[in-house]
Amino acid sequence: MSTQPLMPPDGPAPDHVAPPVPAVELPPPHPEAHADVRPPAEAPAAAEAPAEAPAAAEVTAAEAAAAESMANRPMGPTGRPMPLFPEPSPRETHGPARIIAMCNQKGGVGKTTTTINLGAALAEYGRKVLLVDFDPQGSLSVGLGVNPYDIDKSVYDLIMNRDVTLDDVVLKSNVPGLDIVPSNIDLSAAEVQLVTEVAREQVLTRALAPAVSEYDFVIIDCQPSLGLLTVNALTASHGVIVPMEAEFFALRGVAMLVETIQKVQDRLNPGLEIDGLVATMFDSRTVHSREVLARLVEAFDEKVFHTAIARTVRFPETTVAGEPITTFATSSGGAYSYRQLAKEVLARCPGT
Repeated sequence: MSTQPLMPPDGPAPDHVAPPVPAVELPPPHPEAHADVRPPAEAPAAAEAPAEAPAAAEVTAAEAAAAESMANRPMGPTGRPMPLFPEPSPRETHGPARIIAMCNQKGGVGKTTTTINLGAALAEYGRKVLLVDFDPQGSLSVGLGVNPYDIDKSVYDLIMNRDVTLDDVVLKSNVPGLDIVPSNIDLSAAEVQLVTEVAREQVLTRALAPAVSEYDFVIIDCQPSLGLLTVNALTASHGVIVPMEAEFFALRGVAMLVETIQKVQDRLNPGLEIDGLVATMFDSRTVHSREVLARLVEAFDEKVFHTAIARTVRFPETTVAGEPITTFATSSGGAYSYRQLAKEVLARCPGT
């Protein structure tokens, strides 16, 4: 037997071509979702057809003009023409609020970063925003300069103690128009304690009811799981925004999240809808990031936000500073991206 060490073969090592990213496999729609479907309305009488023809022609002309306008727009990171979103005008009055759950069961995809910076960008545009830290890690609180161990009352007290009101828990941030409901490790006990409660999935809905008339947006930063706390957030919300890292493992978990959202729609909150999916930590230089985003658009089409958040060292720096990127680095690419995302959210949610 030879005792010589194994040596690499002469010449360069063969190139390994990365396999293509597979498509997203979404769960089939739940049968309960179609239980209320009514039969289509009867076709209009033939005599009324000429009256409808001009309106149809007008709509067709408008759609053609919009399509031509979009064709002249520059291509965005999602591979679609980037629309020109209108500059939001400030509001003189506030409410009713749209409640949004920032949700993804995979950790480290940018939920907290997106919650903080989207909320701050919406506040810049004159909206009154409440951020709810619904994660026992308290990262949202830390990201806005709140020490979770120095607070008297947290979201745990709000949902577990009926004597505690929303005003007792809300803290002002350094950003005008941006308030926060803080959290700490106490919230981890709530999931166990709520198991025996009646209507345990709706305790957060009750707790946030007073905020609807006072704010324009309530954004809930969910924990990275699909447990009872996340179901509470989905039950209390009007819409869901799914931050998703442009990476294959994050792509795999989307189908499971969609199935959970469908179950909540069927059983607890029929009005819940997916406001959109936003790609985070996106690196346009890598083929993998571009392929993952292409698969996401392939599966969800217009539900994917046109804005993608690029990876930058500025985001970790803002966490240390305890403020959003819109105030820490106002002219940075990250601040611009979240302002664009805020415009897109406002365009998708009329009346806000």
